Amino acid sequence: MAEPAKIVEESDSRISIEWTDGKETSYEAVQLRKSCPCAGCINEWTGEKILDSKSVPDDLNFSHISIVGRYALNFHFSDGHETGIFSFRFLKDLAENERQ
Repeated sequence: MAEPAKIVEESDSRISIEWTDGKETSYEAVQLRKSCPCAGCINEWTGEKILDSKSVPDDLNFSHISIVGRYALNFHFSDGHETGIFSFRFLKDLAENERQ
């Protein structure tokens, strides 16, 4: 599994990650908020999405971004949501799935 070599906050609503496999991915705050893997957004038992994507404002920003250990990022969004832990594997898979 590739790991981040560099994480750049491009703006208050966009980050990019350069991976050790040479690929680079970019993420918008809105995209990440709609994909949040936390228990408040995804049913832990069924994997069913609970979050109504229409409830996420289009002008969403990052209030704060922090690294969780050596395996994930935590985003504090301008809508007050901050419970999602986005593993690097999750972020890499998210970018790969969006390319398909």
